[in-house]
Amino acid sequence: MSTRVRILEVAAELLARSPNGDISTRAVCEAAGIGAPVLYRQFGDKEGLLSAVVDHGFDRYLETKRRREPSTDPVEDLREGWNGHVEFALANRNLYRLMNSPAMREPPASALESHRILTHDLERAAALGRLRMSPALAAQMIMSANVGVSLMLVSRPATFTDTGMSVRVRDAVHASVLTDEAAA
Repeated sequence: MSTRVRILEVAAELLARSPNGDISTRAVCEAAGIGAPVLYRQFGDKEGLLSAVVDHGFDRYLETKRRREPSTDPVEDLREGWNGHVEFALANRNLYRLMNSPAMREPPASALESHRILTHDLERAAALGRLRMSPALAAQMIMSANVGVSLMLVSRPATFTDTGMSVRVRDAVHASVLTDEAAA
């Protein structure tokens, strides 16, 4: 395992165990058995490290989407994509909050790939006449709602206790972007 990968895995583990979703570069260096110059040479600064951790962790999530064979029903693929996104957020709370943090200078490359995968499924639905609007606009609406629901479930679990809320929001958003036949 390369030094870079070892640092990323250690940082991801520390992030997952952190009660407040924060890690220090000192703790990462100690846990990885390296000196600070090695970390800074690899990642530049703490934000560079965190950005790489987000890409590294979210890449695992995207592997399931990359391997998935599209079904014959793009609407069902959209439903499964939403549910998988929420499941990932709940299983990786600190990583998910970090991935969607406004403090990050640039969106992670993995988030852009996720958006492309969603848009592709919407293009398939549009080709079958099952979309009310452009795939680009529908992708923005669905992604905004999916991330919003996921962030609320992750960040405010005491308030958002209804496990069926995600499905109801998903179905409401899908009803607004998909034709009546597809939304049903």
